[in-house]
Amino acid sequence: MVAKTPIAVAALVRDGLVLLVHRHPSRRWYPNCWDLVGGHVESGELPHQAVGRECLEELGVHVHHPLPIPMTVSDPTLDMHAFLVTRWEGEPVNAAPEEHDDLRWFLPSDLTDLKMAHPPRLSSILNAVQVATG
Repeated sequence: MVAKTPIAVAALVRDGLVLLVHRHPSRRWYPNCWDLVGGHVESGELPHQAVGRECLEELGVHVHHPLPIPMTVSDPTLDMHAFLVTRWEGEPVNAAPEEHDDLRWFLPSDLTDLKMAHPPRLSSILNAVQVATG
């Protein structure tokens, strides 16, 4: 059995919009497409700790109370841990320009036209926005 790579991602949602990052074209994995912020869960780290660290490293924000959400992913080598984040300190900025060349807030209706890193995640992201907006 192949070991799965643990990944933690965050759907930051504010005012009905979701924040996505555009993966730099030079990235080895999933270049030149939109994705949730996140990354590998490091050894000894819990998924919610990893998502907090990744949001600080990549966006410069401190997240509060990430809520686990189901996330569909088509890559069988990944162990996906997704979180809905509706509270954080700081204003998100591109703090990791070597990883991302853009970040933007999107309406849920805009997501279907984007080139996504993991298209099966789209329904999970839309559900997260719906949960956050009530």
